[in-house]
Amino acid sequence: MEGDVMDKLGDMASVYEFDPITGNIPATKVEITVSCRTEVIDNTLNPDFVRKYILDYFFEEKQNLRFDLYDVDSKSPDLSKHDFLGQVFCTLGEIVGSPASRLEKPLGGIAGKKCGTIILSAEELGNCRDSATMQFCANKLDKKDFFGKSDPFMVFYRSNEDGTFTICHKTEVVKNTLNPVWQSFTIPVRALCNGDFDRTIKIEVYDWDRDGSHDFIGEFTTSYRELARGQSQFNVYESTCTSLVDFSLSLLYPHFRTQINFTVAIDFTASNGNPSQSTSLHYMNPYQMNAYAMALKAVGEIIQDYDSDKMFPALGFGAKLPPDGRVSHEFPLNGNIENPYCNGIDGILEAYHESLKTVQLYGPTNFAPVVNHVASYAAAVQDGSQYFVLLIITDGVISDMAQTKEAIVNGAKLPMSIIIVGVGQAEFDAMVELDGDDIRISSRGKLAERDIVQFVPFRDYMDRTGNHVLSMARLAKDVLAEIPDQLISYMKSRGVKPNPTPPPYTPPGHTHHTQI
Repeated sequence: MEGDVMDKLGDMASVYEFDPITGNIPATKVEITVSCRTEVIDNTLNPDFVRKYILDYFFEEKQNLRFDLYDVDSKSPDLSKHDFLGQVFCTLGEIVGSPASRLEKPLGGIAGKKCGTIILSAEELGNCRDSATMQFCANKLDKKDFFGKSDPFMVFYRSNEDGTFTICHKTEVVKNTLNPVWQSFTIPVRALCNGDFDRTIKIEVYDWDRDGSHDFIGEFTTSYRELARGQSQFNVYESTCTSLVDFSLSLLYPHFRTQINFTVAIDFTASNGNPSQSTSLHYMNPYQMNAYAMALKAVGEIIQDYDSDKMFPALGFGAKLPPDGRVSHEFPLNGNIENPYCNGIDGILEAYHESLKTVQLYGPTNFAPVVNHVASYAAAVQDGSQYFVLLIITDGVISDMAQTKEAIVNGAKLPMSIIIVGVGQAEFDAMVELDGDDIRISSRGKLAERDIVQFVPFRDYMDRTGNHVLSMARLAKDVLAEIPDQLISYMKSRGVKPNPTPPPYTPPGHTHHTQI
């Protein structure tokens, strides 16, 4: 390492290679630049380190980083032989989410001493941002149903390093035909082949059955390179009578300078149980967070890195409020209707705990008011500079399904996404319907423009060993994974172009220097 000062990226960094077991694919790669400022330690430069760190960046994960700074006194690789100058902890999301993706933090680690400032800058690397749009048809498929024709659909698999396959796309079912033409679909190239154009892509064709025992019709393999040839003899697959109708390539928009606004809405209906009793989903165990708090903390701690002021509106629904006992479906957890903002995730948790002492759990379970509440803010800023994420945490069966569907269909036109986490043991069929992964949600005959809802039941993420940190990380990863693509789908639907990346930051009076 050049110069008197060196930095060390700590072992806590969550740096992921391609994982063939989970099929974990980085959303993008970012390059981290490190520089420091200090007036405290004599005879050192204000270094701009030459070495860059290239990390796989996942929006949906909390990627912890630690930077340690040392003054090099010898060539020894033993860090204890060098002078420790300070350290800083942060997340990769904090760096990426900072204005101009540039984070300044004071160095610490030496009691009673100011250690100066570290400056961390992230730049997105432009690899594998392409998306592919393609369409398939088939002719004279093998008939599987004794009565009538087949109901065919296709399943696409990406191959992994160890020879296994991971599902990456499933088409819609085309009913009652042996000559289907499936709708065109768009998929990121990284999801299809992880950027390896020659990696095998397997495609299976099935006849859909209502009971889930779908009949296998046939399969074929191809590659991204072959698909990119478009409609030709190379993309006719005799084994399944299937052929590629159309193929096009587009560049996914790179980095948007978009402020993410996070709002949380918590279910205060009586079906949660009396908060003073240990059987209640709202029970405040002094030794352990309840499911509501865990879900809020898991999602919120990641999203807060992308919200510059860390002030979040926090709402409740389904409770009777003091002093008159009126029922409300969008009340501020902090009790301040003029200013429902809480300071950080800890501020939301505090307001949540306080509100449990003052409101009466009641009902019904109405979602539409909080969805429309966030939609009203999203409707006012549609230029791509703001995006709104609503987290709804609920225990039960929704009461205003028709109104909520209408609110979601309207919200799909706006810069917003909705995450629903179901807690407890209730049946969540209605939430699955709102999710819209299998059938796009509709209201009054209108289909939602895009899928903006992601639902997960919290119970699916409870670690059997009782490791709540692991449970929360898994939950956050799954519910946040769709947000970047939902944001991009809004930008593309509105023709919003990315803002140009701002020029590199140079402090006043600072000139680059040669390290000695």
